[in-house]
Amino acid sequence: MRSRRRTGCAIALFVGATLLIVGCRPARAPTSPQAETGPGPIPQAGPLAAPKSLAQVGVPLAATAAAVPADNRQTPDKIALGEKLFFDGRLSQDGTVACSTCHDPAKGFADGRPVSIGIKGRHGQRNAPTVLNALYNQFQFWDGRATTLEDQAVLPIQNPSEMGQPDLNAAVAAIGKIPEYQQAFQKVFGRPPNGADLGRALASYERTQVSFAAPFDSFMAGDKTAINDSAKRGWSLFNGKARCNLCHALTATKQDPTFFMDHQFHNIGVGIVRHNVVALACKAQASLNSGNTIAVDQAAISSDLSVLGRFLVSKQQADIAAFKTPGLRNVLVTAPYFHDGSMNTLWDVMDHYNKGAGLADPWLDQDIQPLGLSETEIDDVIAFMASLTSAPYRAAGEAALARQREIARTSRTQRNTARAFAPKVTQPNPTLVCVPAH
Repeated sequence: MRSRRRTGCAIALFVGATLLIVGCRPARAPTSPQAETGPGPIPQAGPLAAPKSLAQVGVPLAATAAAVPADNRQTPDKIALGEKLFFDGRLSQDGTVACSTCHDPAKGFADGRPVSIGIKGRHGQRNAPTVLNALYNQFQFWDGRATTLEDQAVLPIQNPSEMGQPDLNAAVAAIGKIPEYQQAFQKVFGRPPNGADLGRALASYERTQVSFAAPFDSFMAGDKTAINDSAKRGWSLFNGKARCNLCHALTATKQDPTFFMDHQFHNIGVGIVRHNVVALACKAQASLNSGNTIAVDQAAISSDLSVLGRFLVSKQQADIAAFKTPGLRNVLVTAPYFHDGSMNTLWDVMDHYNKGAGLADPWLDQDIQPLGLSETEIDDVIAFMASLTSAPYRAAGEAALARQREIARTSRTQRNTARAFAPKVTQPNPTLVCVPAH
């Protein structure tokens, strides 16, 4: 267990008619032996890191153009500078972590870990989202604490559990003395290295990671042989009985064959059993300034408040333990799943939803309910998701599917068939009142 320093505050919580008294204790960095394991060698740029062509089947050209801000237009030199920075560990406090540490092109621009590992073996609280197609996100990070890639790119540099610089100026100082960077920044921006331009260069490179050209894209373009019958049934289930489209589509009434996300935040019942979110919500109300992005970033990555999700940003009760809907493209190669990396396979994910997990959660999204999916139907939805794997990741996707299927044969920790076919239970009253102790 994580040791904590005691403080002199307590909070009374009212949830429905129940009164609880909890203490307020700030989280410390983990001190377990696992936390001492380092992040490993920095992944280097390879063929999968190269900027992607827009001549891919399925690319939404208008949305791609609209994702480039007027004050940070794409240029080849800026993209090249951003790519070099993305793989450079010198942006971190001790030189051991780069952006690519958590966003490895060989792993779908994720890291394959439940939660990411930063400098000095420090474990964060969140699973690393993929950079692939991140340019289309209206919000960045699981809780949406950044709205642009420029803002997103520089926060991990300053986070103690990630790249560990005390501030952005320290990272600029580290690269600013390197002649190659001095020349590149001068050529691209007409001025010496600085924090704002560092973010602009990284964001420009990230916007080149457009990933389509999946079998499903060919299917939607008219090639009815591009996906198998199981995947076709899965696409129908996705938009019907499985209810996936209620979050993984731009609207609940129109099929979305492009983005597979609604740009919203949902409480899907993850972590509610393991954490006292009521106590944590009151703790955040009392101690966290949501207008301070650095403070929110550190709470999200380095403290037990992480489980609160969007609530850290909004302080709205409806956002307690709500997290951003991720896109589903290349989902096979970006395991494990959910904001905390708690699901090892897509079968675990489907079992979680099939049983209507979190039905005792007062803030559970209203669309979560038991689905009553059979084993064949679960396999069909997974076959559909597998068809969203882009061409460069096809071999990795096939290997990942085989590995996950083998795991699922002997381990289905989330499966509860009785609950999956039971009616939805009445959820508790979500009333939350935090009363400071006297």
